[in-house]
Amino acid sequence: MGTKIELAACQRTILSEIADPEFVRRGIALTYAMSITSSEEVDWHVVNHAIVRRWSRSGLVWIKQRAWKLIAAKAAAVAKEKT
Repeated sequence: MGTKIELAACQRTILSEIADPEFVRRGIALTYAMSITSSEEVDWHVVNHAIVRRWSRSGLVWIKQRAWKLIAAKAAAVAKEKT
């Protein structure tokens, strides 16, 4: 049985990272992926709006696509471990 690690305070964390000029889209995509898979509720409208304000609508699309690729890669790795 595997261990699941979750990000705590997902919304606060991702909004803080978006506001920090040191963070780039790749890092936000990782936090976005961890937030998607978390059991915590996230107000995606607020998060997505913050991303669009910082980068653009195409930046939001890029971050979402990257986040789902990270989630898929993790799922594939877990499935491979089980075989």
